[in-house]
Amino acid sequence: MRDRLWGGLKPAGVLIPVIQTRTELTVLLTQRAADLKHHPGQVSFPGGRMEEHDDDVRVTALRETHEEVGINPRAVSVIGYLESMPTITGYAVTPVIGLVEGPPQLSIDTTEVEYAFEVPLDFLLDERNERPVERRLEGETVTMMELQYEGQRIWGATAMMLQAFRKIILDQ
Repeated sequence: MRDRLWGGLKPAGVLIPVIQTRTELTVLLTQRAADLKHHPGQVSFPGGRMEEHDDDVRVTALRETHEEVGINPRAVSVIGYLESMPTITGYAVTPVIGLVEGPPQLSIDTTEVEYAFEVPLDFLLDERNERPVERRLEGETVTMMELQYEGQRIWGATAMMLQAFRKIILDQ
């Protein structure tokens, strides 16, 4: 299955926007619009596929974030990257970690995003907030991790990226 996932993938970038509030660090997530072709209604990071005019996935992640939620690329300090991750929709998604001058004034593009919300970084760093779930993927049962935060179900590639992010932060 891993070989099939990695073959012929299109590059994409997402931003993991880390925001400094008055009292804590938070991570901005979006609820994807319900009528999108891929992953409708799911929680995700802002981002998307690389376009020909994008120099790299950093540019892609910042451009898409600006288009989807209105965060100006100049308001983001890129501090790192996670390893690219294959998705079942045929993309190699590279998470770009960025500190956002906060609090950002959001401007949601409702054709792509229903709404955005913040999750405290402390919540995301606490393994006790994860729970394993089993999913069927192309005829096989796969165990994945998901988080529930204030009625939001964070799972799939987004949860896997958060897990990788946590491991880096906690140096595990």
